[in-house]
Amino acid sequence: MEGGGGILSLRNLRTLDSFRNSTYRLFYMGTLGQMGAMNMQMMARSLLVYRITGSAAALGVIALANSLPMLFFSLFGGVLADRVQKKYVLIAGQVGSAILAFIIAVFLYTDIIGPDQPNSWWILVGYSLVAGALMGAVGPAQGAILPQIVGEERLMNAVALNMLGMNFLRLTAPAIAGFFIEAFGFEAIYFCMTGLYLLGLVFFILMPATGTISIRGQGALSDVKAGFQYVRQERTILLILALTLVFVVLSMPYMFLLPVFTESILKVGAQGMGILMSVTGIGAIAGSVVLASLPNKKRGLMFLIGSAFLGLALTAFAFSSVWTLSLIIIVFVGLGQTFRMTLSNTLLQYYVDDQYRGRVMSIYNMEFGLSSFGVFFAGIMATIIGVQWAVGGLAIILILMSLLFLAVVPRIRNLN
Repeated sequence: MEGGGGILSLRNLRTLDSFRNSTYRLFYMGTLGQMGAMNMQMMARSLLVYRITGSAAALGVIALANSLPMLFFSLFGGVLADRVQKKYVLIAGQVGSAILAFIIAVFLYTDIIGPDQPNSWWILVGYSLVAGALMGAVGPAQGAILPQIVGEERLMNAVALNMLGMNFLRLTAPAIAGFFIEAFGFEAIYFCMTGLYLLGLVFFILMPATGTISIRGQGALSDVKAGFQYVRQERTILLILALTLVFVVLSMPYMFLLPVFTESILKVGAQGMGILMSVTGIGAIAGSVVLASLPNKKRGLMFLIGSAFLGLALTAFAFSSVWTLSLIIIVFVGLGQTFRMTLSNTLLQYYVDDQYRGRVMSIYNMEFGLSSFGVFFAGIMATIIGVQWAVGGLAIILILMSLLFLAVVPRIRNLN
């Protein structure tokens, strides 16, 4: 066994390798606090807006409001990540997020926001705009700090372990959130979010400063322009970014439109929606463990196959109207999402030059902002042709695009 050279020999299994790094452990715990809050919010905000408005299009508007400022602020967030110690950017982001969550909690507690206030969802639009700007400014630093903490050899392991933690929270947080909503109301979720952001803040404060500052003395706009020029010249990075954009736009709408499925098709309410989102985490956890254990081989091929698999699972979920069947299918949706997200992030970080890392990660984060246009389009289409065909149609396109790139773009297929 010790001398085995196979891909899955025990010698090559290093599932928890990054945890040997004390700085990574602090970063991981801080990220868990942040991700716990975000997983609760993903369910609570969408369900609250849908209960206030009863409109799939309103869910698209919320997604757009969250993502549009992310597009702009991600660019300068990338410059910030290359200019400032990333630890301090993370601390500022946690403080801002805690303040925003607390404000919404107070508004809910005092009935300024709620299903009985039909115009109050516009406050959530404003909240989403500010939260999106904050996420755009902080996100590039959070992505770019990982290689500085663990190094390139442990990079996929660290990204996969991050996904493992996020997916564990996806397994537990939505179900807890659904129970809290039914038992105590939406305000309980936002008070919990405030506490989780503050808990994450403690761990980020305890982290030592890591890495070096890559750029100095240039204007922010010049730095942004240099980042785009670098991406345009590096064909591999450009292809990874383009492919990620396409796959995100095609695969993300189902998450934002989930309240339509649970309220109007499956008819399972807040607790059912929480359970459904939690079950997604089962497949996602399995995918994270597998990726954390694998060596750095065939990552481009796995990325494309995983994306095609995700499309198949999403198609099946979209057209299911049976609760038990949907629960089973959503496990595979979680598995496919984890492969797509982990491998695209790892490939990008592995091939980028360190001095451009923050700015390239800002473009990567911008793509999640651009995905809001897919969500908005899907929300409009859901009101015209139904949510099942809106989500299922995008999933079918995802399958076809994945297979097309697998067949005709060997540069991506052959990436290790």
